[in-house]
Amino acid sequence: MTRKTLPVALIQEKAIIDQGRGNAEANLSIIEARVAEAAARGARLVLLQELHNGAYFCQHESVAEFDLAEPIPGPSTERLGKLAKRHGVVLVSSLFERRAPGLYHNTAVVFEKDGSTLGKYRKMHIPDDPGFYEKFYFTPGDLGFKPIDTSVGRLGVLVCWDQWYPEAARLMALAGAELLLYPTAIGWDPSDEQAEKNRQRDAWILSHRGHAVANGLPVLSCNRVGHEPSPLASDKHAGAAGIQFWGNSHVLGPQGEFIAEAGGDAEILSAEIDLDRSEHVRRIWPFLRDRRIDAYGDLLKRYID
Repeated sequence: MTRKTLPVALIQEKAIIDQGRGNAEANLSIIEARVAEAAARGARLVLLQELHNGAYFCQHESVAEFDLAEPIPGPSTERLGKLAKRHGVVLVSSLFERRAPGLYHNTAVVFEKDGSTLGKYRKMHIPDDPGFYEKFYFTPGDLGFKPIDTSVGRLGVLVCWDQWYPEAARLMALAGAELLLYPTAIGWDPSDEQAEKNRQRDAWILSHRGHAVANGLPVLSCNRVGHEPSPLASDKHAGAAGIQFWGNSHVLGPQGEFIAEAGGDAEILSAEIDLDRSEHVRRIWPFLRDRRIDAYGDLLKRYID
């Protein structure tokens, strides 16, 4: 290994669903087994997928789903912290946070290898599309784009829909992030034509490659797999066919190159990242040096009329 080679693992899983709802106990048990296996392979950083405790419940709008939320710290953070300590890994999780009555967030939590909680990131960009009704559940994050310092490096943790916004990746990079991480839940409508499915998946991967190139940083994205039926299946409108999560979790280098890529099935994706490469790449492609920060004021506008 080079001086700063970092072994990582992404846990790409199919959610266990019980009577249409997520089974947190069953899913956390699987996560425990997968993290143990990842650590046995040598991983020092493990990334989990978005909302890994259960089904992707945002396919419909139902106040009953708020019962799935929990405080941070809470039962899941206690269990995940112990898991990180047991295997000596830095662990990045994704939880449905109950901050206060009527106030909920989509929150990533980072645990140190000693089990302590190092920080959290609340998802900033919240979608509202057929099958992805997240605005009903999640308040946009208010913690900003601040990397979290860990024993394996400074992590720029973002969540799913954030991946389409170059501003988010850039702000994490400007704050000193050494890696960009995206817990993700993205898939296609099974009724779409294959060509459309391919375009969507390819655009998703391309967005991450762009973030890697533009910022000279490795990017890790961990997605769900498997078909999850919609609670609206009896209706005849967009999203009623459920979501086929396409997997394809990946680890990219600072020039957008593939270090590792998963397929469409559950698996542990292992890779080694050479953190020294970011310094080298930024010397030959000095994008941060050449930014015209004096000319970007209009980025604060919604639209330039």
